Amino acid sequence: MAESPPFAASFDDPRITPQFVRRVTGPTGEYLLLGVVHDHPASVARVERVLESVDPDLLALELPAAALPLYRAYAREATAETPPRFGGEMSAAINAAPEATTVGIDAPNWSFVRRLVMRLLADRVSTTTARRVISSLSGATREALTCRLAATLTHATSMTVACDDPIEYDCTHDESPAEQAAHERAHVTSVQALLGSLETTDSALAYRDETREQCMLERLEELRATTDGAVVAVVGVDHLETLATALSARE
Repeated sequence: MAESPPFAASFDDPRITPQFVRRVTGPTGEYLLLGVVHDHPASVARVERVLESVDPDLLALELPAAALPLYRAYAREATAETPPRFGGEMSAAINAAPEATTVGIDAPNWSFVRRLVMRLLADRVSTTTARRVISSLSGATREALTCRLAATLTHATSMTVACDDPIEYDCTHDESPAEQAAHERAHVTSVQALLGSLETTDSALAYRDETREQCMLERLEELRATTDGAVVAVVGVDHLETLATALSARE
C-alpha cells in the first residue's frame, strides 16, 4: 500500500502518527486521510495541526451533505484559544481550513440508497436483515434532516442549536499531547477488541458500513479529479485502513 509515514514523522506531535494519518496515491492523484475518534481531544488537535500545515484545496468530511451547514455554524464559534464547542473534529477541521471547499461524503444520499438496495436484492438477504438495514437507514436519514433543521434555526436565531451533546472522555483538551495520544490509542484498542468479538458477517451492520465505505471511496475519487490541489479527508479511524487500501489498490 502506498502510504507515507514520513509525513506523520514530520510533526513533533505524538497525536500525529501513521496509525491515524495516511498519504496514499490513487489513479486520479494523491489523498491525505486523517483518521479520527469522534469528539476526542487528540483527534481535534490532529486535524487542526495537519490542516494548518497542509492548507488543502478540498476538505472531505465523513458527514452527510445535509449535516454540513450545521457543522459550518459550529466552526464559526471557534476562537484562537478554543476549538468549536460542538461538532468535535469535524467542525474543528472546517475552522482550520477556512479557504478549502468542504464536502460531506457520508451517507445517507441517493447513491448510497441505490447501491444498498441493489446489494440486498442481489444477495437475497433474509427479511430480518433487510428490516434491520432499512431501520438503520431511516435512523441515519432522520439524524441528517435534524442537523439540517438545526442549522436553519441556528442561522435564523441568535442561539446555537446542538443535535447531540459532545462525547465526554476521561481526557480533556488541557491534557498534554502525550497524554491525549495515549488515551486515544487505548480507547481505539478497546473499541476494536470489542468489535472484533462480535460476529458481523452478513449482518445489517456489515451491509451498511461496507456500502458506506464504497460510496465514500467513489466520492473521493470524483472529488480528486476536480482539483489539482491538496485533498484531505477526515474519516472515522475504523474506516481509515479500508479507504487507504482501496484507493491504493485502484492505482
